[in-house]
Amino acid sequence: MNTTTVLTGTRFGAIEFEDLDVVTFGEGLIGFPDLRQFLLLAQGEDSPFQWLQSIDEPGLAFLVTDPTFFVNGYEPELEDAQAELLGLSDETPRLLRTTVRLIGRPAEEVSLNLAAPIVLNLERRIGKQVVFDNEAYNIRHTVKLPGSESARAA
Repeated sequence: MNTTTVLTGTRFGAIEFEDLDVVTFGEGLIGFPDLRQFLLLAQGEDSPFQWLQSIDEPGLAFLVTDPTFFVNGYEPELEDAQAELLGLSDETPRLLRTTVRLIGRPAEEVSLNLAAPIVLNLERRIGKQVVFDNEAYNIRHTVKLPGSESARAA
């Protein structure tokens, strides 16, 4: 039986969700090990961004995005142990997201944490923030927002 719950937070007000909507992070996120249950919420219909809303702490939500929208060729390789922990095979539906930091007011650039992406197993509704020790990926990869003044001038 799927239970409907209402989460009242500061950013989005009342959010109605079902058990099947919850993504569980067994180890939490970096810096937030006790926060383990989240919802992935759309920012808007045409937006490349989403919110990873904490259920455990309703006042906390992380802006995330599909990094391939901004970075061509970003395809970090999971180690076998990480894939096994997430129950991932080649056929498993998954999402890869990175946390986002807005730069400027109004925001014209964003910085993506390519060194520690979030991997979600969509079948099992579990996730993990994976840290890559690869010099090619950094925690503040800056990119221009499409449509910003600086992107148009480039």
